[in-house]
Amino acid sequence: MVGTSDTAPFGPAEIVVVRHGESMANAAFAAAEARIGSSPADGAPEERDEVGEFDLAMAGRDADIALTARGEDQAGAVGRRLAVKGETPDVVLVSPYRRARSTMRIIAREAARVGLLLPRPRRDERLRDREMGVLELRTAAAIEQLYPEEAERRRRVGDLYYRPPGGESLADVALRLRTLLTDLRHEAPGAHVLIVGHDATVLMLRYILEGLTETDVDRLVRTDPVGNASISRWRVRDGRLRAIRYNDTRHLRGIDAR
Repeated sequence: MVGTSDTAPFGPAEIVVVRHGESMANAAFAAAEARIGSSPADGAPEERDEVGEFDLAMAGRDADIALTARGEDQAGAVGRRLAVKGETPDVVLVSPYRRARSTMRIIAREAARVGLLLPRPRRDERLRDREMGVLELRTAAAIEQLYPEEAERRRRVGDLYYRPPGGESLADVALRLRTLLTDLRHEAPGAHVLIVGHDATVLMLRYILEGLTETDVDRLVRTDPVGNASISRWRVRDGRLRAIRYNDTRHLRGIDAR
């Protein structure tokens, strides 16, 4: 529950978490889902596309995926939003993955243009995205065809505890984030912390800080996926870190409407 040893009163006064902007993989996955959704249910050529053309595992390492032009614009909007609010974090942490580092760099650049200078970000491997092992960069359709037993096991086990071969469960992500929060409790008491990471980072920080259940996690995965360049915020109130806003994308309205 909120107020455990991972949170206030001895830890940061505020934690703001940003998911990276839209990546090339995000855009490709969305295109794949749109293509599959509009394909004839019994079309053999489309089935081959699902595993071939839209099997992003062919594209290289997940850690090296870059932002799209829209993702860069989204990151800039985050920087301007933080600057307008005049919020200067004391500590800035970022995932070592390329898309997160690029997002952080653009946030800092745009904030500086309107007078807000952010501290030098520190990379932390514990903020990396969930490792998906053999399923890395594979669409849902490709997984169903190439690894049907894993698709079924994921449905049976649930999102929180399902661990793909060679990969991590969301619970594994939570374990490494707990160690990060413990370090912040000792190293940054009373600080305002800005984190740039991934959807799994945001979701599992919420899981820890708000004491969510497995049912809560399953529901959020299905109904409230963490948006690209969204901002989530927890601030100390009455001695505890409490949710102020989650998965906020209001600053992206002009961009995402293009």
